[in-house]
Amino acid sequence: MTVSNGALSPSQPLKHGDWRDDLQEKGYVVLKNVISKERALYYHHNMLSWLDSFDNGFDIKDQSTWTEENLPWSFKNGMYLNYCVQHEKFMWEARQEKGVLDAFTKLWGTEELIASYDTVNITLPNAAKMGGVTPWPHVDQAPERHGMHCVQGFLNLSESGPKDGGLVVMEGSAPLFEKFFTEFPPDRTKGPLAALHYDFYPFEDKDLKWYEAHGCKIVKVCAEPGDLVLWDSRQMHYAVYPETDLIRTVIYTCFTPSAWISEEDREKKKEIFQKWEGTTHWPHINIHSHGKHMIDGKLDPLERTEPLEKPEITDKLEKLAGLKPY
Repeated sequence: MTVSNGALSPSQPLKHGDWRDDLQEKGYVVLKNVISKERALYYHHNMLSWLDSFDNGFDIKDQSTWTEENLPWSFKNGMYLNYCVQHEKFMWEARQEKGVLDAFTKLWGTEELIASYDTVNITLPNAAKMGGVTPWPHVDQAPERHGMHCVQGFLNLSESGPKDGGLVVMEGSAPLFEKFFTEFPPDRTKGPLAALHYDFYPFEDKDLKWYEAHGCKIVKVCAEPGDLVLWDSRQMHYAVYPETDLIRTVIYTCFTPSAWISEEDREKKKEIFQKWEGTTHWPHINIHSHGKHMIDGKLDPLERTEPLEKPEITDKLEKLAGLKPY
């Protein structure tokens, strides 16, 4: 793969003899034991303590309180996009784990990385009963972008077996990204896809059949606490709710080369960081805040103006956060 205009071109993929080959061919990879089981348990407990910190009737020790009205708002009953969770001390600790940074350093060929202000996923076993949704296969890269612009990831902190909550991918779909959209150009005249580089595309059943006819298959990604799961943003994917009684806990982690960010977007990241707010998984482009959660036009009373425990602002963090260049 070669670096070109903020992307890795797949035109002449190189063989590395390691997990990067699996990422190229399958579109995803599970890196084992990136952090220790002890560290995974540390993050798991921090996340549950964070969820338990809201004075709204929820008690992590009492399953009868695990109801939607007792929980802060979350996207699809698992992803918490607000409440300053993206900047809790444990979140920045996770982003700076050596194993996490080493993976993205190897992927992009540089230690000068910039992080997204991504969030957590805490999916309770009864999430589906709280208004579950059907699978929504999609990619998080606009069809107009060519090459690999972003690799998403999460630090897995709980067991994720075949029946546990977790990630589902269409294995092998990422390498077919450009072929699919050459045959089926997106309609940019209506709906959310009208924005030229809106980095999201939803698939229909007929699209899944096209990928399956080209040798792809649906795979539930299994992982253990301490594993790092990575997938190409061109990979078709979605999440599934637990069928077991295990709570799913992951911290989304995404990095790209710092050299790819413009000064304009760096200023946007500074403003968002100062407000302790979150962004999408894109570290260097698509820089916009999730803002504060509103209910019927009014600020959610559970919203926060700062993390419960702020991170230590070091030179390393400032560079990873995109607050200043390397």
